[in-house]
Amino acid sequence: MNKNTKFNAAILIIGNEILSGRTQDTNTSTLAIWLNSIGVKVNEVRVIPDVEKTIVDTLNILRKSNNYVFTTGGIGPTHDDITAKSVAKAFGLKYEVHKEAFKILEKYYKPGEFNEGRQKMVWMPENAELILNPTSGAPGFSVENVFCLPGVPSILKSMLGGLKNKIVGGKPILSYTISLKTVESEIANSLTKVQDQNKDVEIGSYPFFHAGKLGVSIVLRSENKSQIDACNLQILEFVNKKKIEVVDR
Repeated sequence: MNKNTKFNAAILIIGNEILSGRTQDTNTSTLAIWLNSIGVKVNEVRVIPDVEKTIVDTLNILRKSNNYVFTTGGIGPTHDDITAKSVAKAFGLKYEVHKEAFKILEKYYKPGEFNEGRQKMVWMPENAELILNPTSGAPGFSVENVFCLPGVPSILKSMLGGLKNKIVGGKPILSYTISLKTVESEIANSLTKVQDQNKDVEIGSYPFFHAGKLGVSIVLRSENKSQIDACNLQILEFVNKKKIEVVDR
């Protein structure tokens, strides 16, 4: 597979607790950083409720327009954990007990602890491939290009290593940040000129407020380090001309 091929992904965060603000989503940044490091660009992120029709419809849109879709949340033992059932429906597959997952959890729990609620976690779309869970036993799963992970951030993080061989990516997407003591309006025109001359570098500007000072961080992203370096020099050129201070964040 050509390393120059572009690969993209969508992240689908499933859970009423994220939408209500009760739980803060940190899985998006964990997944996006990991995907960029293996050369997969995140195209979009959606946050949706635990509603079967919404999950099915969103999944069917995303899986057709991206190389990969990662879902987080909704694969636990409670009544509102309906991700696995919804994925089966989206693919038109049977929803059934995954024999291998059953064996894993049966071994994991002490005798008598593998109750009905916990057994719900081994119901998956037929022929789903397991994503092993080194932290809490209960595996995630994948069907075609859709990878379903738990919503608990520490558990999700621990499962990414086991996915590396299943994901084909391009060149890692590199990132470099320059922080300036300025406001966006002061550098907007100069930054636009640099962006126009560097089509292969994605340039973002992000205001920050740090230690009582306003500033702007400019983030350069590309697969090519020499293009980032060239872009950085052009930015420093106008920064010096305008006598803008470069700050350490």
